[in-house]
Amino acid sequence: METKNNVTVFILLGLSQNKNIEILCFVLFLFCYVAIWVGNLLIIISVMCSPLMNQPMYFFLNCLSLSDLCYTSTVTPKLMADLLAERKTISYSNCMTQLFILHFLGGVEIFILTGMAYDRYVAICKPLHYTVIMSRERCNTIITACCTGALIHSASQFLLTIFLPFCGPNEIDHYFCDVYPLLKLACTDTYRIGLLVVVNSGLIALMTFVILMVSYFLILYTLRAYPAESRSKALSTCSSHVTVVVLFFVPVLFIYFRPATTYPEDKVFALFYTIIAPMFNPLIYTLRNMEMKNAMKKMWYHHLFWEEK
Repeated sequence: METKNNVTVFILLGLSQNKNIEILCFVLFLFCYVAIWVGNLLIIISVMCSPLMNQPMYFFLNCLSLSDLCYTSTVTPKLMADLLAERKTISYSNCMTQLFILHFLGGVEIFILTGMAYDRYVAICKPLHYTVIMSRERCNTIITACCTGALIHSASQFLLTIFLPFCGPNEIDHYFCDVYPLLKLACTDTYRIGLLVVVNSGLIALMTFVILMVSYFLILYTLRAYPAESRSKALSTCSSHVTVVVLFFVPVLFIYFRPATTYPEDKVFALFYTIIAPMFNPLIYTLRNMEMKNAMKKMWYHHLFWEEK
């Protein structure tokens, strides 16, 4: 049977229908978006212009910052524009494009966090073999695998959604296009597709989260034998990673690891992994990391010194 689609434009209901709240949210998210760009660009420039780029942990951190910038830019500019608009609309093609890019970049971020956990596991549990195992070639392979896995995930989400028939209504109770709100609008039985989405998004997120937690548990177990100073440094680095993982994964699991239903709280939880986590990642990784802070100080002091010359 031919798929019928009468919808060419979707209406995004956004975060609120109250204009005063929308203006307040616009100011808040503008501040957040500027902070995301400033923080992540500082990390990218500081790492690329220092010897830290040769260390796997900072190579992955650099990739994570770039991923954060791209990921939040898929949603935040459109969200801010809609907060000031009378009518919040997105075309069908732009909606599907946003969904694909959002899940691709989200997948990249999830898998990069896994790569960072693997790097810390090797560094702490197998320190004598670290330089051999975590060679630049291995790091490039891990990043390639992250992008490939994210592409497979995103393509499957896209294919599950692109063939759905939309006959009306066309109001999406969200501030961006995502699978569950679109399933709610489809004029067909979406039970099986909803199960596939849970397997594709929810199960992947849960398995990755469990793997990450197990790896950090093994790291903590290994740290018992380390001297106090080395243990303190390793714990500081790992605690930063765990904070980022929890901040990103808990909202993701709340939304995707459940049957294909939507709740008003989904929009608030989505803010955590689309805006809040990318904003706090640079703070978490720099404030608790002495090497990163020193690299930033040296680079910017050197830059200012030569400017004064």
